[in-house]
Amino acid sequence: MKENYSVKCEEILNNLKERKKLLLHSCCGPCSSYVISYLTKYFDITVFYYNPNIYPYEEYLKRKEEQIRLINEISKVNNVDILDCNYDNDKYNALIKGLENEPERGNRCKVCYLMRMEKTAETASENNYDYFCTTLSVSPYKNAEWINEYGKELENKYNIKWLYSDFKKKDGYKNSILLSNKYNLYRQNYCGCIYSKPQ
Repeated sequence: MKENYSVKCEEILNNLKERKKLLLHSCCGPCSSYVISYLTKYFDITVFYYNPNIYPYEEYLKRKEEQIRLINEISKVNNVDILDCNYDNDKYNALIKGLENEPERGNRCKVCYLMRMEKTAETASENNYDYFCTTLSVSPYKNAEWINEYGKELENKYNIKWLYSDFKKKDGYKNSILLSNKYNLYRQNYCGCIYSKPQ
């Protein structure tokens, strides 16, 4: 039977006895909008902007600026801040070498998920966060099963708790669109890498 990661997330949240610290990987403002609004009452959130896949660099910067603006403007219960990273595009290109012609949602995407999630888990572990997570599952184009399987593997590898999630459920994706409109966020028309960019 297929795991319901949305229910698993609720179970974790409902069993928290006190406010915790969450390192939340985010790909962009629109995807993080609903996730931040959903999780802010449970956590002090640090948004982890690590997206070496995004091309070109100007697009990477534009998304980062929108992410920062959203954090400053969005309604929140607890603290929300951002931890910025190096662009690292050369590392991404080296990791996906040989997978350039894979279709969207194929093996290249799996490598990309894991790259960003592993950096998040490692950083969360090194900086004494209670949990790590990613906004990626809010998108209907992202595979929540892969994301949560990687999350569990990384939890064991780095000894940091993974927050199971499928944020697209319970109208999460729809709410991210509504919040994007509310905050007038730039919504890109491709996932991020050069191979997903419309020609």
